[in-house]
Amino acid sequence: MEKKKLLLIKLSSLGDVIFNIPLANALKDAGYEVTWLVSERGYQVVKNNPCVDKAILAPVYKWRKNRLALDNIKEFFKMIKELRSEKFDVAIDSQMMLKSIPWTLLCGAKRRIVSKKGRELSFLGGNEWLNEVSYTPDMPIVMNYLQYAKHLGIETEIKVSLPPRSEEQIKKVDELLSGLDKSKPLVVIAPATTWDNKHWNKDNWKIVVDNLASKCNIVFTGGPNDGELIEYINCGRFLNLAGKTDILELAEIFSRANVVVSPDSGSAHLARAAEKPAVVTIFTCTPKKVLAPYGDPEKYIALGGEGLLCQPCFSRKCKRRKNKNICTEFPNPKDVVNVIYGLIFS
Repeated sequence: MEKKKLLLIKLSSLGDVIFNIPLANALKDAGYEVTWLVSERGYQVVKNNPCVDKAILAPVYKWRKNRLALDNIKEFFKMIKELRSEKFDVAIDSQMMLKSIPWTLLCGAKRRIVSKKGRELSFLGGNEWLNEVSYTPDMPIVMNYLQYAKHLGIETEIKVSLPPRSEEQIKKVDELLSGLDKSKPLVVIAPATTWDNKHWNKDNWKIVVDNLASKCNIVFTGGPNDGELIEYINCGRFLNLAGKTDILELAEIFSRANVVVSPDSGSAHLARAAEKPAVVTIFTCTPKKVLAPYGDPEKYIALGGEGLLCQPCFSRKCKRRKNKNICTEFPNPKDVVNVIYGLIFS
């Protein structure tokens, strides 16, 4: 029997893409031929991932740099032609935003499944609508995305996967970590994220590092723009790999760690997808019941994100007049240290 062809539209950030991997695995395991339309930020974790048959790169961030360029328009319609040639039976829009409408509407799929509760009129791209898929304050977002699979009659489970690392990538990580003391556990700290008010207080990070310094290997990771923050925390004491790895090399580093500590960020979710390390995620303004790495609560631990009347605000900019960004002071760094100790030494 010929497989039905399905297009999954999820274009956004690394973390959001990782949240959709269990959905893609459920669809693939149910017998669908899965193509994933993804932007630059998530492409490396989708390409060659066993959860898909094909990954198509939509270069939306490149297009944003010159929004009205004729070449962008030509490239977009060339991609639409490619998508339509696939003759998809089903398209699922899990982006649920304005930017997904053109892809959903024009991809040529017979069934275009979208959420009635999607933002920015994204329901206009569909011809089949779900009531169940929406932002729900108490539902893990991974389970929310799996509603699409359930709509197709698929039994679901949480199955996370990443593309295999190449020999070259593994060798590079071997070299990057070669100077560590193999008798000590490895704690990877990825302190940066894209929202200012998702950052934990940088002096709290210092306290955590000071308490771990004699007992653990500490490695810092991040992007090329995170060096100033990391050096403030690090003071030149430990290995700083910010800007020195691609996404899959970073996943390889995480897979060798005992614990990864991060705010609510792509790094936290990539560490969860790597499966080996325990993950401690620090929440400030975003809802940990929704966005915390999903799984064993003894291994994937979310701290902070509660205790203030304004939490979680889920806003990029703090709206408080007094005590601005007060959520970034919590949790107490001693609590974070105790959790890490418990994960490593208990």
